[in-house]
Amino acid sequence: MDFPKHIDFPADRPFRLLQITDCHLGEYPGEELLGLNTDESLHDVLAMVANEPADLIINTGDVSSHGHKGSYRRYQTLVDGYTNVPHAWLPGNHDLPEAMDASVKGGSPRVIEAGPWQFILLSTYVPGHEHGDLTAAELDFLAATLAASSKPALVFLHHQPQPVGSAWIDQYTVRANKKFFELIDPCARVKGVVWGHVHQAYDQMRGHIRMLASPSTCIQFLPDNDEFALDDAMPGIRWFELHANGRFDTGVKRIAQKDYPIDFNSTGY
Repeated sequence: MDFPKHIDFPADRPFRLLQITDCHLGEYPGEELLGLNTDESLHDVLAMVANEPADLIINTGDVSSHGHKGSYRRYQTLVDGYTNVPHAWLPGNHDLPEAMDASVKGGSPRVIEAGPWQFILLSTYVPGHEHGDLTAAELDFLAATLAASSKPALVFLHHQPQPVGSAWIDQYTVRANKKFFELIDPCARVKGVVWGHVHQAYDQMRGHIRMLASPSTCIQFLPDNDEFALDDAMPGIRWFELHANGRFDTGVKRIAQKDYPIDFNSTGY
């Protein structure tokens, strides 16, 4: 299948974008993460998404639990089984970028144009490591992309570029975050930075830029906790409504309460 590089912008309503993240799918159905069947929770989230109006879905990484080729094919099949919405993705630390690219004709786009808006997808993947980083080439790509257009933009990546308030996971922030912010802080057209990895909702302002993270489609991490701990909040998504004038609205939507067999006594994964 092809991932889109251009999406039509609706004439009569805001553009509706959904962020899905941290699915942790296995190569075969039945993968569990701390007691939770990640297929089951993704099915539950996609059933909710199927009733949401949407123009594009972006997955911000950890699509897979271990980078299996089969997990990427299964993800695409699952999404397409619930909705005909175009989708794209970027790699997380549990992914294998080569396997992701091999499962999509032409690879996943780095920039997606949607009428007056632009979406920039970055890779913070570091082979063999949990933390994120942006290579010199990735920073050059970002700088060139920001300079090449005046459209309002959202920047997507997997790892958090700034701390979210939990020491155990903030050790994995983007190493080159200072250089990243040197590029985006003065750029008026960057309206938001959006990431996954932290398995929780996050919404703060950094100057004129809204800094955002989404719940996972599987387990949730307890916010503002320095030691590893799970939250009993339900899996979910982040939605965006993008307006033609460069303004956007966003929020989080979670599935209805459900009793998943999660190991809340776990001290890590």
